Amino acid sequence: MNIAGGVVVKNKTVLQLGYGMQGKAALHDILEHEAVSKVILADASPDVLNVSEAQGMEKVEAVHLDASDTGSMAELMKRADVVMELLPGVFALPTASLAADVGVSLVSSMYLQNPGEQDPQKREETRREVEAIGARALNRGVTILQEFGMDPGIDLVLGGRTLEQLDEVVAFHSYGAGFPEKEASNNPLGYKFTWSIIGVMRSYLRPARFLDKGRVIEVPADEMFTPRFTHILDLPEMGGPLECFPNGNTLAFADLFGIEDTVKSMGRYICRWPGHGAFWSTMAKSGFLGEEPVRCGDVSVSPAAFCASLLGSQEQFFYADDERDVALIRTDARGYREGKPVRVVNQIVDKRDLQTGFTSMQRTVGFPVSIGARMILDGRLNKKGLVSPMEVPFEPYMEELSRRGISFSTYEEEWDGRLEP
Repeated sequence: MNIAGGVVVKNKTVLQLGYGMQGKAALHDILEHEAVSKVILADASPDVLNVSEAQGMEKVEAVHLDASDTGSMAELMKRADVVMELLPGVFALPTASLAADVGVSLVSSMYLQNPGEQDPQKREETRREVEAIGARALNRGVTILQEFGMDPGIDLVLGGRTLEQLDEVVAFHSYGAGFPEKEASNNPLGYKFTWSIIGVMRSYLRPARFLDKGRVIEVPADEMFTPRFTHILDLPEMGGPLECFPNGNTLAFADLFGIEDTVKSMGRYICRWPGHGAFWSTMAKSGFLGEEPVRCGDVSVSPAAFCASLLGSQEQFFYADDERDVALIRTDARGYREGKPVRVVNQIVDKRDLQTGFTSMQRTVGFPVSIGARMILDGRLNKKGLVSPMEVPFEPYMEELSRRGISFSTYEEEWDGRLEP
């Protein structure tokens, strides 16, 4: 039994959908919650059935499930008090929609609306669908907590906190990145994988938009790594300078944060060690990241899938047991408070836990999903309908991260008027 926020919770059932890399961390964490008596773990791999036989997994009921089988998924949802959704991104929207129909709360680390979608009609259709999901969830009295991983997720929580510390925001720059610790960047790419390789490939061919001194800058999908869109972030705690590249549509977040009328410079960025961008800029412009299949002998394969398979077949692009990855989440806002120029930076730097083996990406994605589920179960997060990370109570959430060794730092200084990142 656990008491939090004045609510007594016990004998709760959690449905976890997906048992990939981030799902393993989420399961580990939710099993430690004393209020949870059962976790139904569903995954498309038949190997999932072996999980419940392992030591420490007595609470787990493993189920082989095809995520496209909505009938079977709905029946599992009806048995749960909350759903943790850790499926591939394509399933995020339909799974959230199903949860709203069934009437069960859900936490997802994914975007419900694809930030890379370029078709205006599809974007509008999805926006309406997400809005309808929120309305149905509100009517059923359940919570759909979306984008609650690392990026999106922790970055939005920190961003909301940062903006609360200023009266007027003129510049806002946000970083969400995962990469090897300097000592582990020992291959030709200076990078190793901690999540879906094909997902990484697809994220490397994504158009972006950012604000530069009041001007909207459009970044074509195959130019996100070009030098003219690259800047350097040199933090002492990183052990060397990082290249930073625009990531997604910043303007949508200006609206989300409510700063569209004052902000003049704004961007969202990923970070890599020097040299990574030059390589992938060439690859993108050469067609290696395209999705349209090309003929190769007797088969057809998409260039992105080929790259993912080629890199995924080599041990040099994965972490050894004694190597660590780094998660960097950073928000940098500049503006005015009580008429005075102020710069506020909030930051999290997390590294792989070599004792448990969980990578920083697993920790900063899987743990937040579990924390979100815990907060819904015990009433610390009681808002109904569609909920964004910025609506999650900041202090309780940061306390939960801190208990898992993930802590944030903050500092302020007088703003010198510079807008650029």
